[in-house]
Amino acid sequence: MLPAPSPAKLPAELPVCPPAPPPANPHRVVALVGANQELYPVTSASAVFGYQGHEIPQRYSFHLCAERPGPLTTTLGAPIHVEHGLDALDTADTVVIASWTVAPTPAVLDAVAGVHARGGRIVAVCAGIYIPAALGLLDGRRASVHWELTADLAARHPRIVPDDTVIYVDHGDVATAGASAATLDLCLHQVLREHGASHAMRIGRQLAAGPHREGCQRQFPPLPTTGPMPDSLAGLLEWLLANLANPITVEDMAAFSGVSPRTLTRQFADQLGVPPARWLLERRLAATRALLEDTDLSVETIATRVGLSSAVNLRRRFHNALNITPAAYRRSFR
Repeated sequence: MLPAPSPAKLPAELPVCPPAPPPANPHRVVALVGANQELYPVTSASAVFGYQGHEIPQRYSFHLCAERPGPLTTTLGAPIHVEHGLDALDTADTVVIASWTVAPTPAVLDAVAGVHARGGRIVAVCAGIYIPAALGLLDGRRASVHWELTADLAARHPRIVPDDTVIYVDHGDVATAGASAATLDLCLHQVLREHGASHAMRIGRQLAAGPHREGCQRQFPPLPTTGPMPDSLAGLLEWLLANLANPITVEDMAAFSGVSPRTLTRQFADQLGVPPARWLLERRLAATRALLEDTDLSVETIATRVGLSSAVNLRRRFHNALNITPAAYRRSFR
């Protein structure tokens, strides 16, 4: 079994880049909020698309809007003040819909439809899905739906293909996240698509976020027990990220966690939706992408650093996962 790293050791896949000036025209993200607003998805989106400090290039701007601007109630019990009305969506590149409403008004539908018609992106969280659903933007398409809303959404919008087993689904023009806790993952996924893995990982590190979860990972319906469910994999995932360069088997993971390989595999399936080996491979590929973007290291050196053993193995795994060669990927993002 591999030795556990010291707490101070950081993952090697997060290269530090020098500061860069903000773009002249940052991508404009506007969060549409409403009465009795849950703040978690709003603050999660703001954390990803807002200001992260001078060392991270600011490629987005973030604003709030509401159908009726002014003070809005929240589930926290303290109101928030929203300055902008729906006209803020006239210049939005992305609208994050985080308000809880199953019956959006015509004014809201028209404003969001305008964003989509201009080629903007719709990101709907939890019950925010009812807005693109009412516009027909999800007809015949799969959508991530909170398990509590699946039956109601299917009854109101039978042409949608609801999936309450995954945390988000992204079609490019419309993305859906089933649960508030998936907002951070979906927003980081959007950054990754637009600016590459390195920039997304840098923001995630600045936020001290956990390892980015892919959309295929599973939601957490209620368990037939009471009390909180501990995150039993957190220590293991941190250890894996700090030891990507080393050969690690499922047996090594199980020994680190003090469980059997079968139990560990079941925990990964239940909590992350993928087997342990696949999760580790996805992290190694993410580290590969970051190093291709931010360094001039050879493919052979990168393969050693991320634990893929050889350039031949790295190229095969990379192409199978992304349908592009490492060299072509580097040319696209360097």
